[in-house]
Amino acid sequence: MSKVSIIAKVDFILEMISNIEKIVKRHNGIIKALDDYEGKMAIMMGLLQIGESLNRIDKEYLEKYDLIEDTKGAYNVRNFIAHDYDGVNMTVVEDIIRIYLPRLKEKVLEIQIEFRDD
Repeated sequence: MSKVSIIAKVDFILEMISNIEKIVKRHNGIIKALDDYEGKMAIMMGLLQIGESLNRIDKEYLEKYDLIEDTKGAYNVRNFIAHDYDGVNMTVVEDIIRIYLPRLKEKVLEIQIEFRDD
């Protein structure tokens, strides 16, 4: 996988995380954002895109940045959203936004920093 390809994927993942953070802020909280039809749809699409993009990063980089389990989890969330949208538990999505996304953001920022410094 080329450096340009990794940077593009990392930038896109960070953009999706940022978009989710903006949606939550605009709605004054995660629960209010998920209660809003457009907010919920936008957050779900962002999570779907994060899972898809992480899954397209070479395994060697995922291992290096301790992202194997994160990628499996994100891709499982992606699949659940894509195939059972109405069955998605919003409490789980709330936990993903509150707990998982900040940790994921830190790890992905590490990749971005390393690749930008090269």
